[in-house]
Amino acid sequence: MSRVVNLNTPGKTRSQHMRTAAEIIRRLGEKSEVDKEAQDMAALLVFCFREIEEGIEDSVRAWEKRDYWIKAERFRTRWAWSGRAAGELERIIRQGTWEQLPAVLVRLLPHFEEIKIAKYTRPPSLWDGTYQQLLQEDSITKDR
Repeated sequence: MSRVVNLNTPGKTRSQHMRTAAEIIRRLGEKSEVDKEAQDMAALLVFCFREIEEGIEDSVRAWEKRDYWIKAERFRTRWAWSGRAAGELERIIRQGTWEQLPAVLVRLLPHFEEIKIAKYTRPPSLWDGTYQQLLQEDSITKDR
C-alpha cells in the first residue's frame, strides 16, 4: 500500500486565506462607501480569519508531540489576531456598525505587510453572497 500525501497542509491553506484576505482588504480600501459588495467582502474576511484560526491547532500539534511547547506557544501567539479579527468583523456586520470597518482594516494591515499584490487573482464570485451566508449562520444554529 502506498503512502497518502495530503497536499492541503494547514500552512498552505493559511497562506491561501491570507492572500485572499490581503486582496479583499486592498479592494475594500478602494471603496468609498459600504455597498452590497463591500458587505460580502467583509463577510468573506470573517470566514478567512476563522479558517486561519482553526488551522493553528493543526499546525502546532506536531510540535507539541515532539515537546516543542515554546515553539507551539509562540506560533499561537503570532496568529492569535485572526480569531479576534474574525470576532470583531462579525460584530460589525451583525450590528451594522459599518463606520467602524475602516479602523479595523487599518489595524489588520501590519499582518499583511509581506504579501505583495501585483494583480488581483481572486474573482468577485468568491465573495458573492457571503454576507447572507454569515447572517444565516445564526438562524441555522438556533434551529438545531
